[in-house]
Amino acid sequence: MNTKKLFTTPWFVVFAATLCAILWGSAFPVLKLSYPEMGLQPDDLYGKVVFAGFRFLLASLIIFVFFKLTSKQSIWVPKKFWLPLLGLGVVQTGLQYFFFYNGLAHTTGMKGSIIESIGNFFTVALAHFLYSNDKFNVKKFIGMGTGFLGIIIVNWGQEFGWSFSFRGEGFLIICSLLGAIATIWAKEFSLDLHPILINAWQMFLGSVLLLLFGLPNVEPGFMHFTPLSTGLFIYSAFLSSVAFSLWYTLLKYNKAGEIALYRFIIPVAGAILSALFIPDETFTIGIIVSLALVSVGIILLNYPSKNATTIK
Repeated sequence: MNTKKLFTTPWFVVFAATLCAILWGSAFPVLKLSYPEMGLQPDDLYGKVVFAGFRFLLASLIIFVFFKLTSKQSIWVPKKFWLPLLGLGVVQTGLQYFFFYNGLAHTTGMKGSIIESIGNFFTVALAHFLYSNDKFNVKKFIGMGTGFLGIIIVNWGQEFGWSFSFRGEGFLIICSLLGAIATIWAKEFSLDLHPILINAWQMFLGSVLLLLFGLPNVEPGFMHFTPLSTGLFIYSAFLSSVAFSLWYTLLKYNKAGEIALYRFIIPVAGAILSALFIPDETFTIGIIVSLALVSVGIILLNYPSKNATTIK
């Protein structure tokens, strides 16, 4: 079975997209455990940016090695793609994570989770206007509605308010928009380059930018590596290398507006895994309800229908 056939087979699309979401969701408890183990304070934004830079640098190197061992194709890309790949790296890894870390430090976890999920709407909206075969329809509308409701329920009971600050909620909205732009951009790139190479290069270039921004503002030895923190750090790089590589390949062969809906699983998976691995977090009925709602949305999206009503 060739790559295109595999990545357009419905059951595998569901499996791969769900795996990506679970891997990204696992980053929540991993990072929450990693920061104190490494001695990173909650307000140490530069330290977290440097951590992200090293994480994505290692992830990109893992992908390069994997690609070299499994493909006869060179890891080097034609010069005409250098500048576009740098641009994607700036948007997908550099700017997106800069705004994410800085924005999250100035808002609550609930608001951050809800605002981050808005990026799914941005992706579907961009796909609607850019692709004639990826229009917004009733199935997507209901699927996104149940997914968004699931995000609200999984965060229910946490501190929430209607206040707005540009450095908090504003930065997270920018982060979500950048993520949507990067998703469409990566899909366009995949028409000319191998999606795994696209991911490796954008991640490498973006990580270098994060390190150039963060390293001058931290003290030497600011991160403390223990056996636990080292294991968590390596896993965080591994999850990024696997999830983004799978995601970029899915984008190459599937509609961006439909694949985006699976990202609603991320905060739900994060809540479940946090309850399993972080002592002071527990399962709630909200987690179960939100998981059910997100599942309904995904099932609806994949349920075959002869006539899907398109929203103009």
